[in-house]
Amino acid sequence: MRLAALLLAPLLAACQVVGVRSGTEEPAYQVVAREGPMEVRRYAPRLIAETDVAAPDAAAARGAGFRPLADFIFGRNRAAERIGMTAPVAQAGGGERIGMTAPVAERPGPDGVWRIGFFMPARYTLETLPRPENPAIAVRTLPEQTVAVLRFGGTPDAPAVAGARGRLSAQLALSQAWEATGEGGAWFYDPPWTIPGARRNEVWVPVAPRPPVLTR
Repeated sequence: MRLAALLLAPLLAACQVVGVRSGTEEPAYQVVAREGPMEVRRYAPRLIAETDVAAPDAAAARGAGFRPLADFIFGRNRAAERIGMTAPVAQAGGGERIGMTAPVAERPGPDGVWRIGFFMPARYTLETLPRPENPAIAVRTLPEQTVAVLRFGGTPDAPAVAGARGRLSAQLALSQAWEATGEGGAWFYDPPWTIPGARRNEVWVPVAPRPPVLTR
């Protein structure tokens, strides 16, 4: 198993360079509507591990938040038992190694504080997921949620994310079926070494059906 992991690792890294995400689990969802570039999805409850970081911008926040979360899923957790995993994910010292999932979640907060999160594999529950050793990481269950999503490629710097949010807001303003119900965030599916043209990034906001217009 360990040999298979070593042999597969370069292949998986090469695939990620061109945006192939084979073997990377993503939260399941149902597409309930499409309007122009916007997709409306319904997600079932999901587990997410999050940490809050103070940073001057979104890119710096992702870098600062990624490191402790990666440490958590790669072994720095309080697993009660060591569970064998299939290749290419191997056992790590100090606890159970949790498989990488996508996307990385980002939400802006007040006063320069950003919330960065990793979605957990679907096989875990709040009771079975190993506890993080780092007290700055919190695990919670996101409830079922309907969101409007707009996908965009390229390097997800601040102007690109802001532009995508603007396009999503404009599409929702035109929609006769859906309206935003709160603040959203951004999701990033690829590592930094993926070529910009192959990257998958998304902005999202929670939505609900727009009330019908009453006419006399």
